[in-house]
Amino acid sequence: MTTREILEQVKSGALAIDDAERFFKEEPYEELGYAKLDLNRQARTGFPEVVYCQGKDDRFLGEIYQKLYEANGKVMGTRANEHQYEIVKAVLPVAEYDAVSGILKATRPGLEEAAEGNVCVCTAGTADIRVAEEAAQTAEYFGARVVRVYDVGVSGIHRLLSKLDEIQQANVVITVAGMEGALGSVIGGLVENPVIAVPTSVGYGANFGGLSALLTMINSCSNGIAVVNIDNGYGAGYLATQINRLAVRGNRNSANTDG
Repeated sequence: MTTREILEQVKSGALAIDDAERFFKEEPYEELGYAKLDLNRQARTGFPEVVYCQGKDDRFLGEIYQKLYEANGKVMGTRANEHQYEIVKAVLPVAEYDAVSGILKATRPGLEEAAEGNVCVCTAGTADIRVAEEAAQTAEYFGARVVRVYDVGVSGIHRLLSKLDEIQQANVVITVAGMEGALGSVIGGLVENPVIAVPTSVGYGANFGGLSALLTMINSCSNGIAVVNIDNGYGAGYLATQINRLAVRGNRNSANTDG
């Protein structure tokens, strides 16, 4: 629960003051020896801790997932592989794995949230979908409604223009592109809401593993573009969710005022 949710439950009488006090007095993390799990992160930031699976020792991964699941009722990891999925599934049978994005998650039945808002994820090409799905599924895990518009790169710009109405309706647009990374600049000049550009390592030699796309994006002449690291779909999905939540909250407050 977030701090606000706890206070609202105290106000409504659903949670006793003593129970709320115990929650705030809890240790800020759980010591496992090899890891310090940040169990209060959702209360502070609105987002629970997420596991970066790549490079995790098999001996640690299962316990980390189990502890976070017990504390939050849900847990998500990025950059996971099939072998790691089997490890987690052994301790959490409800675990789900997507091989395209590398997302490995588990949610306690009944805790699924209704999707809100509108996040649009666009890719320049199909080779960028791996990173795009990491972004899209991150945003969905955190409660955003996600629209996918894939393979609309600038080499066939008519494909992008045919989806423009859909893209312009989004509270925030994530653009995922390798090669020269021009998609973010093009979309940034066509929409009124924020754009998050994600450079990917897709491309030939002079792409330098995504560096050419990164430089294009941070030097964009379009306004309102934020850029995350190369192949960082998770970072884009997280940031997009923050922006989307602000938009949803603003629309809700506006509706309450009008009413």
